[in-house]
Amino acid sequence: MLRTLNIAASGMAAQQTNLDSVSNNIANANTTGYKKQRMEFQDLLYQTVRAPGTATSANTQSPGGLQVGNGVRIVGSNRMFEQGTLQTTGNQLDVAIEGRGFLVVQRPDGTLGYTRAGTLQTDGEGRLVTPEGAPLDPAITIPPDSTGVSVSADGKVMVTIPGQQAPVEIGQLTVATFINPGGLQALGHNLYTATAASGDAQVGAPGSDGRGTLLQGALEQSNVNVVEEMIGLISAQRAYELNSKVITAADEMLRAATQLK
Repeated sequence: MLRTLNIAASGMAAQQTNLDSVSNNIANANTTGYKKQRMEFQDLLYQTVRAPGTATSANTQSPGGLQVGNGVRIVGSNRMFEQGTLQTTGNQLDVAIEGRGFLVVQRPDGTLGYTRAGTLQTDGEGRLVTPEGAPLDPAITIPPDSTGVSVSADGKVMVTIPGQQAPVEIGQLTVATFINPGGLQALGHNLYTATAASGDAQVGAPGSDGRGTLLQGALEQSNVNVVEEMIGLISAQRAYELNSKVITAADEMLRAATQLK
């Protein structure tokens, strides 16, 4: 009975973590560039009472053995990087990535961060920055006398300056890709950082070497499917309830055992 209690408790703990993940997905359903997470479960070690193939007589052996499980645990989280829906905004500084890759930004400590959220703005120096003020890498500065900004699919940033007929190229947006984007570490604030699991960033022009292209005046929405998350929410809740009922049943059996005379 004590094993039953521990197994059920491990199931409740795992479903609680699963529920945390589902709730975070739902909370970020409207977060630009957010990528949903999925929890990965793994069964725990087994107690082998009788190994498969153990001899049961001189001429026979156990076909399946006897093993007793010890519950479940969350072994990791898998971030799903499928493309989100592109929403047209009309804002000339909004940029969406169509395909693989991340925009590169410089964090306050000097390290690089990576984001799918192309909600760009200008700071007091005219640099293109994220809503929290982190500049793009390499930095791109919009001239104060420019009257318009255009971003091509391959990342060239052009501005219209009074007195000049042709647009002037002022910089190049780059896109970073990773061998294993699922290995990126989420920092919050729509940012990721590279890890040994993700591999080093491969930075280049949008559209080159399998990188996604850019779409000006649009943003990538979260790839969270609210209906799927609600189904996951109900499934996690019911699994939690079932494990709690196992604890109740084990408790009643223990009570009955202690009342034997």
